[in-house]
Amino acid sequence: MSAGEALTPSSDPVDGEMETSPDAGGWGRLRRSPAFLLAASLVTVMMAVALLPELFAGLFGNGDPRRCDLALSGMGAAPGHPFGFDMQGCDLYANVIHGARASISVGVLVTVASSAVAIVLGTLAGFYGRWLDGILSRLIDVFMGFPFMLGALVVLIAFPSGSIWSVSLTLTLFGWPTLTRLMRSTVLSVRELDYVTAGRALGATDLRLMVRHVIPNAVSPLIVLAALTVGTVIVAESALTYLGVGLHAPAISWGLQLSLAQNDFQSHPHLLVYPSLFLSVTVLSFILLGDSLREALDPRSR
Repeated sequence: MSAGEALTPSSDPVDGEMETSPDAGGWGRLRRSPAFLLAASLVTVMMAVALLPELFAGLFGNGDPRRCDLALSGMGAAPGHPFGFDMQGCDLYANVIHGARASISVGVLVTVASSAVAIVLGTLAGFYGRWLDGILSRLIDVFMGFPFMLGALVVLIAFPSGSIWSVSLTLTLFGWPTLTRLMRSTVLSVRELDYVTAGRALGATDLRLMVRHVIPNAVSPLIVLAALTVGTVIVAESALTYLGVGLHAPAISWGLQLSLAQNDFQSHPHLLVYPSLFLSVTVLSFILLGDSLREALDPRSR
């Protein structure tokens, strides 16, 4: 086994205990990687902003995004208002900070739900194969026949709601097939390894083999793709909201702010610059984090 692999199965195939490789070279390089440290720091900061927007929004003393004054409509930066005001006279900085919660929440919810579906269905299909694998593969083909954005657009137009949960559910509906196909293919290779065969020969149940051996050794590629998926989903939510079928007011999100800025950004460019800047940095951070994880979890990529 190469030095870059993070985990190796123990010599006891029934117990399935996992031990850390003595030479965790991949993880060592990851911890020393400037790209990973930068991405992890930015992701941590943005997650903190999403969890505690009131704390960050109040740094300049005006943390209420709904306290507006039409007399200040479209004005630029002012003392206590570093990003200026939107067209309703609301503090733009407070709105951008509070917009992180909805946008990042959708990204995380969709990724977690899609990953959970992928682990369950992908493991069952890859482990048992035969008719179960055939049915799931055909189902995946059906869903992947719909473009991700087009499918979500059609569903949200047909069933308008505008809530975080409805948007997340819709994006999950079209997001799980890619992750499931990856998990299935990884399980197909892991189930043929010697320690799985030995565990089965010693009387380990299928459930024990899947939980203790197969999933821990097959989930690494899924983790990498999940990190990349968070950024993709955040962009998808913003695009759908910009098109008017995603989140609706009174929700606060970066997509809504970009949608409201489309008619006034030429005369008031700050309405577009700051939300798009936060959106871009967040998405790029998750993508960079996923690339860094791939370097650590997949030795073949080095």
